[in-house]
Amino acid sequence: MNALIDIDNVQTIMENGKPAFAVIPYDQFKLICNQMDNRKVIYASDEIPHEVVSYIFEKHYSIVKAWRLYLRMNQKEAAEKIGITQGALSQIEKSESNQQGTLQKIADAWGIHVEQLDI
Repeated sequence: MNALIDIDNVQTIMENGKPAFAVIPYDQFKLICNQMDNRKVIYASDEIPHEVVSYIFEKHYSIVKAWRLYLRMNQKEAAEKIGITQGALSQIEKSESNQQGTLQKIADAWGIHVEQLDI
């Protein structure tokens, strides 16, 4: 795996005697942004936040509803990002299984990896 940051070119800004910020060269910043594939929320593809898991197992929500709540969106906002109606999203959230294409569309709109919706 190629390193995205040349650690020798990182400047650390201290605050109260502790590292508070890291400043990297702009070309390295652009490289990182390109690697992130323009996603708003970045997670490792196999990682699901604890709050999402809690919604699924403790409240028995679907994975789609759990992610929507985790991302702090109401159904209307979430549906608009996907490009579907609120009613359609409601049906998706109630479904026990969804088509891979549907999950990909949701993942792309919400800035997560499709693998995080396909459990």
